[in-house]
Amino acid sequence: MKSFTTLPLSQAMLDNLEKLEYEIMTPIQEKSIPPIISGSDILAQAKTGSGKTAAFGIGLLHMLNVKRFRIQALVLCPTRELAEQVTGELRRLARFQHNIKLIKITGGLPMRKQEHSLSHEAHIVVGTPGRVLKLLDRGSLKLDDVKMIVLDEADRMLDMGFIDEIAEIFRFAPSERQTLCFSATFPDEIKSLSRSILYNPVEISVDTQHDSKIISQHFFRVKGTEKCQAVTSLLAEFQPQNAIIFCNTKDACRKVGKELISRGLHSLALHGDLEQKERTEVLIRFANGSSNILVATDVAARGLDISDLGAVINYDLPFETETYVHRIGRTGRAGKEGLALSLISGKEDFRLHQINQLVKENFSIEEKAWDAPLGTYHLPSMITLSINGGRKNKISAGDILGALTSEGGISGNDVGKIDRMDYITFVAVKREYAAKALEILEKGQVKGRRFKAIIND
Repeated sequence: MKSFTTLPLSQAMLDNLEKLEYEIMTPIQEKSIPPIISGSDILAQAKTGSGKTAAFGIGLLHMLNVKRFRIQALVLCPTRELAEQVTGELRRLARFQHNIKLIKITGGLPMRKQEHSLSHEAHIVVGTPGRVLKLLDRGSLKLDDVKMIVLDEADRMLDMGFIDEIAEIFRFAPSERQTLCFSATFPDEIKSLSRSILYNPVEISVDTQHDSKIISQHFFRVKGTEKCQAVTSLLAEFQPQNAIIFCNTKDACRKVGKELISRGLHSLALHGDLEQKERTEVLIRFANGSSNILVATDVAARGLDISDLGAVINYDLPFETETYVHRIGRTGRAGKEGLALSLISGKEDFRLHQINQLVKENFSIEEKAWDAPLGTYHLPSMITLSINGGRKNKISAGDILGALTSEGGISGNDVGKIDRMDYITFVAVKREYAAKALEILEKGQVKGRRFKAIIND
């Protein structure tokens, strides 16, 4: 494994990577960054959490002409959540250079505001295919100066039916460009797409399967009526710090979430019927430790990147075998041990056979008595407060932290993640200090102003 210092990057970028604690390249970074820097198209296969965002981000920023305020790079993502995460990571990587302008354009947000932002020009656009194509059709987004296009999680975009939109987007782009395609799997549609948009690509394949030594995988026999009992028993037995529970349908997602709450567990549900602001709040509360159970559908969870995820539980085994690999890839990241627990009911044994064939393992079904007395699963350690002010109100994370920790306040060690949106800010605090934090924010001032705050629990 090589250091980033072996790459021909600017000293300013290397210094920033060191501050971000990027020292040794992951396999996908080591294999893909050199050809990206040299200008080659790439077709890269790597599992979720392998470090691919930094791989294309470093290459993208290396080629950028900061003095030229034109859109030079377009990154396409399957979901709003992934676009948000990619945007955040690119902003962190771009700290070494002032005046790099990056715009995120996705559905669920006002189009006119996005058009206004684009009218002031930018260097990089990150977006979802549907909204990007709409803005191209309206003439608000122009790709005349684009040098690089990145497809992130290309197989997920095809699964979601974006193949026609992607093909149309490329018609707006210059023929002379660099194209990077990252995908966890290579179905025939990806191979066909790559032939039409890539020129003599460097093909890269690393970490395509999840090592069973890193992710401990178990499959349990259950009756359909025992599933919620089984989930609560597994949480009590294995005690993961947090877990994502996957269901195949929105109805099952809602039902399981309510059932777990009725059993005294702190869970949140993430599915396609939620509005964007609700989805954002759910993801923030799960990521900051204010809830330790997330019940989700695959569509809603695509692009979800939670570091240090304790376990993935398959309440329903997925219909597509490849989806199993995507799901469990959210645990056991960065070399840490992960846990995947799957429930098998009815006539689903054939699904385990398909999984074994795909991952080249020989997992068997374990039998348990689900009527045994329940243990307990811990409450989340944090709680989230929301404040009705954000970036547009010129509130910084430091302003919030300062207000909470000022004289007679809360220790900085008891304040967790602070997430700022345009007009709302979420701050996590230790559960035992939630009431005190609310009192401080309601009675005090942030940046000379008084804002309303509420507890989300």
